[in-house]
Amino acid sequence: MNRNSRWKLARSNWDMYLLLVPGLIFLLLFKYTPMYGVVIAFQDFNIFSGIGGSEWVGLEQFQKLVHSDDFSRVLTNTLLISMYKIVILFPIPIVVALFLNEVRKMFFKRTIQTIIYLPHFLSWVIISGLFVTLLSPTDGLVNQIIKVFGGDPVSFLQDNSFFRSVVVFTAGWKEIGWNAIVFIAAIAGIDQEQYEAASIDGAGRIRKMISITLPGIMPTIVLMFILRIGSLLEAGTEQILTMYNPIVYDTGDVIGTFVYRMGLGQQDYSFSTAVGLFNSVVGFILVISGNMLSKKFLKRSIW
Repeated sequence: MNRNSRWKLARSNWDMYLLLVPGLIFLLLFKYTPMYGVVIAFQDFNIFSGIGGSEWVGLEQFQKLVHSDDFSRVLTNTLLISMYKIVILFPIPIVVALFLNEVRKMFFKRTIQTIIYLPHFLSWVIISGLFVTLLSPTDGLVNQIIKVFGGDPVSFLQDNSFFRSVVVFTAGWKEIGWNAIVFIAAIAGIDQEQYEAASIDGAGRIRKMISITLPGIMPTIVLMFILRIGSLLEAGTEQILTMYNPIVYDTGDVIGTFVYRMGLGQQDYSFSTAVGLFNSVVGFILVISGNMLSKKFLKRSIW
């Protein structure tokens, strides 16, 4: 299609393009305009002088970042927690969707779906309070059960050897049901004639699940996996911020909470912006790389 044809098509559908204007204005004002603030990462930013009056220091903040012992620890924690969530939690919604698809009694199916969806609508503040109570070393339900079996109480949220496990478990408890919605929707789009043909050939439910359902939702799985890789350095800032304490900084402090503490706690805005920019650039590279690898080896990609 040449330029004249495209312009003619645009003029004939001007009302449809007009609908794009509010969204484009929103993106411009709230997504792209604030990106100007990344220059703080290259300054010794002073809140009173502003961006225009602060001293330009180039890559000094990034050199400080690379040589920071705290950042090495924080990056390790972030990668470990994110990898645990990917390896352990990513497959579970797929399995949940596959088995829910096999439930034939609609009342039972909808009841199960409602129950596993509900935690998603609770804020992390509420969930943290709930698990702080359940895991309390004095009167928490979990430790009461441990005592019944002759064990000693465990301070799950104040023990570095348990904190990451608690983070992964609570994240799964909250989001597994909600994440399964995407895969349930993908399953609903599979041609039902494939199942009928498989039944005629004598295939059972497990064989249908493996040979029809799973390949049918594979593009969705690839898409969600690439997006999840892109957020590898987002280990759940809001979640950890409401659950951790200085005792478990060694294993629980991640990039997001580190930026929060450095930026607001110590008012080191330039350094925290440099950390955030590093996080964003790595996430962008991971999305591009994940898409390229998926396109090369799986013949499926986002674009």
